[in-house]
Amino acid sequence: MSDASGFKGKKGLTRLWNALGYSRDGLRAAWQNEAAFREEILLAAIALPLAFYLGKTGVERALMVGSVLLVLIVEILNSAVEAVVDKASPEKSELAKRAKDMGSAAVLLSLLNAAAIWACLLWP
Repeated sequence: MSDASGFKGKKGLTRLWNALGYSRDGLRAAWQNEAAFREEILLAAIALPLAFYLGKTGVERALMVGSVLLVLIVEILNSAVEAVVDKASPEKSELAKRAKDMGSAAVLLSLLNAAAIWACLLWP
């Protein structure tokens, strides 16, 4: 059975190559269209080198780096949810607002998570 969407069916290295291209396109779209993502990338550009400098062990570095990357991941997912909501429901809707607000809350929680991890590791 074939997938009617036309996007599935590739296998092996071709599938991997295509997936990398889609990921690149997603990162580019986030950079071009989302001010919050650009701000968080700039924050990550400072925080990631600091994590390697300030982390005393591999586990500390991994926690610090992971918490920063999680913020970027959640921001991209939030942006994707917002784009789908805007496409599906261009008029005002309580459900659309709820979905967008929940995405925003997820970003806030990821930022608080990162701050808590960094604080726990840097303030003994």
